[in-house]
Amino acid sequence: MTASSVEPDYAERLRTKQGAWWKRVLDVQMPYRVHIRRQQLGFVLDVGCGIGRSLVNLGGASAGVGVDPNRDAVETCRARGLVAYTPEEFAASPFAQPGRFDALLVAHVLEHLTHAAAIALITEYLPYVRAGGRAMLITPQEAGYRSDPTHVEFVDLSRLDELARAADLVPERAYSFPFPRALGKVFKYNEFVLLARKSG
Repeated sequence: MTASSVEPDYAERLRTKQGAWWKRVLDVQMPYRVHIRRQQLGFVLDVGCGIGRSLVNLGGASAGVGVDPNRDAVETCRARGLVAYTPEEFAASPFAQPGRFDALLVAHVLEHLTHAAAIALITEYLPYVRAGGRAMLITPQEAGYRSDPTHVEFVDLSRLDELARAADLVPERAYSFPFPRALGKVFKYNEFVLLARKSG
């Protein structure tokens, strides 16, 4: 990730954005929560978990473990009752075992990396997913990509497919969520989603 995404002020920015009163009143996370739970990912390793939005949407501490290089974000996760580690802490944790997880989730992370670094990140954590397990890769569309100055490379569905295959994943489904692809140019919460399977 870029240097700015690992600084405390980046975690504070996430807390401010996600804590907006109107987002709580309208429960804007509801469609994303329903969407991710419908995937039935099992026990998830959430790489680049941030302050825990996806972990919360998955169901909390029993649903998975988060990893993030931003120590302040990890502390926020823990304060929310989630299980999260920095990469160094995760490597020393009891969860760092081959095949320990049913799925790998990398949501709103790959756009912070160069193409080579994105492949390296997926490849680094994929051994912790069981054979035949799944991977879910999510990136923002145009409006979302423009909204964050720490973004490095635009990652659309074709690039997600390239990244997955380069990491020896088998893509199974790719789509736009929650709205059709055309809205991604103006609605900053539209996402590219790719679901893949870990072979052997």
